Amino acid sequence: MKIGAIYSGKNTCEFTVWAPFLEKLSLKLLTDRAAIYIPMKQDNCGYWKATGEDIKPGSRYLFMLNDRIERFDPASFCQPLGIDGPSEIVDHTAFEWEDNIWAGIPLSQMVIYEIHAGTFTPEGTFDAIIKRLDELCDLGINAIELMPVSQFPGKRNWGYDGVFPFAVQNSYGGPLGFKRLVNECHKKGIAVILDVVYNHLGPEGNYLSDFGPYFTERYKTPWGAAVNFDGEYSDEVRNFFIQNAFNWFENYHVDALRLDAIHAIYDFSATPFLKLLKEKTMELGHELGRSCCLIAESDLNDPRIIRGTELYGYGIDAAWCDDFHHSVVAALAGDRVGYYADFGDIALIIKSLREGYVYSGQYSNYRKRSFGASSKHIPKDRFIVFIQNHDQVGNRMLGERLAVRLTFEALKLAAGLTILSPYIPMIFMGEEYGEDSPFLYFVDHSDMGLIEATKAGRMEEFKDFKWAGQPPDPQSISTFMQSKLKWEKREQGQHNILLGFYKVLIKMRRSIPALLDYKNDDFEVSGFEQEKIILMSRRSGTNSHAIAIYNLNASEKTLNITLSEGKWVKSIDSADSAWMGAGSKLPDRITQNTEIKINGLSMAVYIKEGD
Repeated sequence: MKIGAIYSGKNTCEFTVWAPFLEKLSLKLLTDRAAIYIPMKQDNCGYWKATGEDIKPGSRYLFMLNDRIERFDPASFCQPLGIDGPSEIVDHTAFEWEDNIWAGIPLSQMVIYEIHAGTFTPEGTFDAIIKRLDELCDLGINAIELMPVSQFPGKRNWGYDGVFPFAVQNSYGGPLGFKRLVNECHKKGIAVILDVVYNHLGPEGNYLSDFGPYFTERYKTPWGAAVNFDGEYSDEVRNFFIQNAFNWFENYHVDALRLDAIHAIYDFSATPFLKLLKEKTMELGHELGRSCCLIAESDLNDPRIIRGTELYGYGIDAAWCDDFHHSVVAALAGDRVGYYADFGDIALIIKSLREGYVYSGQYSNYRKRSFGASSKHIPKDRFIVFIQNHDQVGNRMLGERLAVRLTFEALKLAAGLTILSPYIPMIFMGEEYGEDSPFLYFVDHSDMGLIEATKAGRMEEFKDFKWAGQPPDPQSISTFMQSKLKWEKREQGQHNILLGFYKVLIKMRRSIPALLDYKNDDFEVSGFEQEKIILMSRRSGTNSHAIAIYNLNASEKTLNITLSEGKWVKSIDSADSAWMGAGSKLPDRITQNTEIKINGLSMAVYIKEGD
């Protein structure tokens, strides 16, 4: 069932909203002269419908519930005045797309760059992002992932407090601005991934419950009542969110959706919502003639999410792998509090490189229980890995990026582990040049009680980490302004050197067959706990072979390595003076059995000659 205001051309628009328990529902059209009320009729499933004629795109409207309460459209495509203003009719057929030849990019070939639209540029708009796309292309990025852009309260927010899931944030540029961005991305060969939130709505401006049983008290989430995905009337709730996914794929041509925190989607039905969502988006993809991918964020370490439906999984295309982040950051930054208490050993990095999930059924000291299930048979192109993202940076009390927590040598080493891993790499905006401005949590609420509750909630989140002090005020505009990227740093000193290092790593990944191959059988990793050395071997059949050496020890180490016959040529060494290192100790070429010395906190790659 299509919902919202569907403009059908010739100044005609059909309005559909689900409200099963209301006795009366009217459409209120706002005109320059006076409001026009149009009665709506209800069908057997609780959907109310009305058709308006002589209505142009840009017209504004709302609904009158039982002749008492005015509410805006839950499936509004545009909120030009924000969450406290009327909904606006959008003609989604009017935009002149220029991506007809766009075939998309397979997930396995993506190098993803995560963006927060409000802090990526000084302007904080979609059009401003467009101006930076050439720099992302030069870096080697072929996919951007945008944090949620659905309409949220005020002008600044991470986006996870959205209350109009179909509407594009007005302060970013609204529907037209977002379409321009996607269109330009596709013209430049960049796929677009969009974060969506199906586990809750924000607290300010959330009036879904006035329309129907969208939420349930059977389950509790960190944000309150859970979305009703498996109770009475849940068919229509599911339809609401499936139509939302269709909206982004059809009307905005996005390539993939990243599903936020699916562990907070409580659903014990025989056909879980996530499985149904995947089935429906696959059908849509067949109709559109292109892929409509789904990526999950989950705190469950449950491989069923990304296991194929033929193996009784949900069939979600890929998932974020937090265990990779935790294992690398714990080893390099020394973090041992909160969830980092479970990490720190080199063996855990090796396990994550080999299998994905580190915790695959063993006991977790942090969780005080056995946790996770094995993912070692999951194809490696179903995991997305990173050393930074909005959560792992922004959910630190002071929003510190790794650039202020690690040495320059350790930053290069961490980049090499991520970009040359057997998984899909993701870079958090600014990471590539060592941005040292914080990425903080910020909001723009209007309710003082909610503002104080947000501050208290942040302190509660930090209790496991035992950080001293107070977090910056999330409501303050200065907190938001501090979080903006400082683009001029890309051209300065170490920042520029690190940028060049990232460019080379990404180019290697995208051009060397061995570093593109995701077959589990063509990947080997081993290491030495005491020496803190990791050896990673990647192959593409018999034609391409690469070996990466990582020294996570601060001291230089000597080791003997055994390789297949032939000559191996050094492709990159982070300790080279060209990368502001102390100078490489590694030979330019090595043979089958060689003793080598590798600098502390460095990484290097050798490619087999002739491959």
